[in-house]
Amino acid sequence: MNLPPKVTPRAFERLNEIGAGNQGQALRIAVEGGGCSGFQYEIKLDTPTDDDLVLEGQGQKVVVDAVSLPFLTGAVIDFSEELIGARFVIDNPNASSSCGCGTSFAM
Repeated sequence: MNLPPKVTPRAFERLNEIGAGNQGQALRIAVEGGGCSGFQYEIKLDTPTDDDLVLEGQGQKVVVDAVSLPFLTGAVIDFSEELIGARFVIDNPNASSSCGCGTSFAM
């Protein structure tokens, strides 16, 4: 059984702060081929489509397309604020390795 990704309250709070839901936008998490490790994440604000998995919290939405979903089984989507910057991050248990910036990974 494939578990869908989980979104932390902190990630939903950040989406609420930037007003994504008020603009009809959701945080889209997609996996594409490429990057320095083989696959890379695409994280952007986008309009949900009918075939997306929609994860909701605090009046906000995170969406994942059907092609990307198997790569994100059991992943945790979070928001991180560090000295080097603030960004959405993905803790993916399916990744065997990842690059230093965390945007690409191998399976």
